[in-house]
Amino acid sequence: MSAPAKLDTGWRLFLRTIVARAYPRVIGQQREKAWLFFETFLPFIAVVSYVFVYRAMDAPPDYIGFVVIGGAMTAFWINVMWNMSAQLYWEKDNGNLPLYIIAPNSLMAILLGMALGGMLATTLRAIAIIGMSTLFFHIPFRISSIAGLAAIFILSMAALYGLGMMLASVFLLYGRNAFQIVSALQEPVYFISGFYFPIRSFGFTLALIVSAIPLTLGLDSMRQLMFASGPALGLLSVRIEMAILGAMTIVFVAAVKFWLDYTERRAIQEGSLTDRRR
Repeated sequence: MSAPAKLDTGWRLFLRTIVARAYPRVIGQQREKAWLFFETFLPFIAVVSYVFVYRAMDAPPDYIGFVVIGGAMTAFWINVMWNMSAQLYWEKDNGNLPLYIIAPNSLMAILLGMALGGMLATTLRAIAIIGMSTLFFHIPFRISSIAGLAAIFILSMAALYGLGMMLASVFLLYGRNAFQIVSALQEPVYFISGFYFPIRSFGFTLALIVSAIPLTLGLDSMRQLMFASGPALGLLSVRIEMAILGAMTIVFVAAVKFWLDYTERRAIQEGSLTDRRR
């Protein structure tokens, strides 16, 4: 007789769960052609409209670049809100949540796999938006530090998807109408995050308050590193914004751990969290 298969535990199980949950996100988004349209061309259309507005106002060319970068990053916000924050609530509604709860896998590993899979596919969409915009509008990029740009992008994504994983558990516990909550948050965040204009336009105090959303500081830093006028229009220095994003990542990951542990305990103790009737 052959030896019984060895079951993965600990960090091996954690890593394999991440890969297993990321795989359907990567493959599924390539198969569903409608998602390609909604996540690529719709943000691009919004970019085009703002480009024409700035051109009509004779705004500096860098402002067109600000719009393009903001439009590309909207793809990540859409992915976080629709495919991360409301995910556990939808899994509950579809009857899959009990399987997540009773499985030996960590819920954090499941959500992290969703995040990485969604991030990879969304990054390709963002690159497509920037590529098309650069081709059509001749964006005057002037990148001062490729390494710094890569670092700020990674930190922004870590903080943003950490926020998405935290909201996933919060929406599951308290958001019976997660769909409406996500819809209500989408457009206001586009505005207060400065997707289409420098966040410094709000004034320093208000801009600092809305910087609680990771994309706000991420966009501000990326614009400072990618355009000649970026540093003059930035809210804080890139180093300070990187430090804040790093702190946000730690806080959000800790919050994710707390809320997921609470969710699992409540599901086990009450046996009602996974009930579709509630």
